[in-house]
Amino acid sequence: MTLLCLIGECEFISVLKGFWIVQAFISIFFAILFLQSGLDKVFDRKGNLEWLTGHFSKTFLKGTVPIMVTTVTIVELAAGTLSAIGVVEAVIFKTFCFAFTGTVIAALAFIMLFFGQRIAKDYAGAATIAAYFITAVVDLYFLA
Repeated sequence: MTLLCLIGECEFISVLKGFWIVQAFISIFFAILFLQSGLDKVFDRKGNLEWLTGHFSKTFLKGTVPIMVTTVTIVELAAGTLSAIGVVEAVIFKTFCFAFTGTVIAALAFIMLFFGQRIAKDYAGAATIAAYFITAVVDLYFLA
């Protein structure tokens, strides 16, 4: 089945029967993760800015916290929205264009967050993000 998606025409033929359900679960996971995180940054922007300003206070990024929060919020909401659409796409059409695009943007978000955690010397936080990133990369491997 061919479906027109954001990155052009996508065609995916799975040799794995039932792969769509695995993709639906991964997309649900990313949709929940990023929609919750992005919406939290929208509705509690002040609290997030306060916490992150302290988090980055001893780094070269200290003056960029508002623009970083805005950028990460946009990327997270995009990843979450595309992943949510990807769930519907996987279940109804058994195609993965939106799921793929959502996972690419999710991987970008994880890289952004990982960079910030490493710069802030929050190594435990960076390690947690690395586990999420691995999930995204494995998902991309199967979708590509």
